[in-house]
Amino acid sequence: MSGAVVWITGLPSSGKSTLAQALSLRLRASQRPAALLDGDEVRAALAPRLGYGPADRDSFYETLAQLAALLARQGLIALVAATANRRAYRDRARALAPRFLEVYVEVPAPVCRLRDFKGLYAGSAAEELPGAGAPYEPPAAPDVIAHGGWDAAAVEKILGNLEAL
Repeated sequence: MSGAVVWITGLPSSGKSTLAQALSLRLRASQRPAALLDGDEVRAALAPRLGYGPADRDSFYETLAQLAALLARQGLIALVAATANRRAYRDRARALAPRFLEVYVEVPAPVCRLRDFKGLYAGSAAEELPGAGAPYEPPAAPDVIAHGGWDAAAVEKILGNLEAL
């Protein structure tokens, strides 16, 4: 299996990180090199800090797409757990990556609000909330749809798709 980018998108609190962690564990258990790029963690590591306005979002997702593609070109499976609320962000990541899978974690917004342990939905200014403060554009034709974050069938499908790349 050669390098690839698996971009896991969905609303905030949909379960993107949970799914990415499950995939990471499975890949490592089978001795496949993988790197998990959680959007929140990458954003916190960047300097200068980027906000959530349109220009900062554009810059952040360009940086994240470039980083994921760099890792994939080095033979790693880059698991990206990031809202990337605009299709254009994910399309750009696809264009940069040597191989690319788009995974949509499909969870209704009311369920995401109930799962919101970070407090993103309650008390946040709309423009500060990634994905909710700006309209979220679901993928038009995702490679895999995961229902609810932890979805064993989706994990298996993603692993199968990676084998086929």
